[in-house]
Amino acid sequence: MTPAEADKLLSDNFAPWVLELGLSVVELNDRRTVLRLPWSTRLAREGGGLSGQALMAAADTATVIAVSAARGGFVPMATVQQSTSFQRAVMDADVLVEVVLTKLGRRMAFADVTMTAEGETEIAARAGTVYALLG
Repeated sequence: MTPAEADKLLSDNFAPWVLELGLSVVELNDRRTVLRLPWSTRLAREGGGLSGQALMAAADTATVIAVSAARGGFVPMATVQQSTSFQRAVMDADVLVEVVLTKLGRRMAFADVTMTAEGETEIAARAGTVYALLG
């Protein structure tokens, strides 16, 4: 799957409010995917930091793209669990959302997600995700 095909998968399969995040696929292979969450004041909370809800939605969406890339195309799936830890605020910067699939089975997928402000080395947030593969 190419980044352009993954971007199309995103536009064809996600709710309009998710598309409003402006996510785009930067790179992907069968075990690792990186999406860009562009900075927007619409996604900021009081104090100017990027909202945790936006980061959590980006992690969830990026994992679906990663699983789809690993499986060769979109399949129906459902989030079973997502645990997110926020480590530092993101201010006025795009976020790179990196997903590493740690296990991809026939019915379940597990991933580690790191979210880092572009140009930074320290992680802003991390998530562990689990998905049920329905198709």
